[in-house]
Amino acid sequence: QVQLVESGGGLVQAGGSLKLSCAASGRAFASYAMGWFRQAPGKEREFVAAISWSGVNTAYADSVKGRFTISRDNAKNAVYLVMNSLKPEDTAVYYCGAFTAWQNYYRDYTYNYWGQGTQVTVSS
Repeated sequence: QVQLVESGGGLVQAGGSLKLSCAASGRAFASYAMGWFRQAPGKEREFVAAISWSGVNTAYADSVKGRFTISRDNAKNAVYLVMNSLKPEDTAVYYCGAFTAWQNYYRDYTYNYWGQGTQVTVSS
């Protein structure tokens, strides 16, 4: 069992930056790959970024590539999402999730555990 808690969301102006954190507790965090998804009002949850258990492999949605960076610190049981050059269309609830095999990371059904989400609002 892995428990995930996101933090770091808030209100920011377009062009600004935020750093989201996801704190994990439970067994063997380092054995899980991690990902970030987001869900805007009236839309389906969509993939944002993922990182393998070692941190060697990362993947990003095209919409955030070059602006967002995912990282992890296994010693602290944490994964991060640094978001730069934020746009109003980045407004959503952001969720972190944990999964095992490094495949289909862009599909939410791949994930075994989810956090409760943190709201990010980007004003124009």
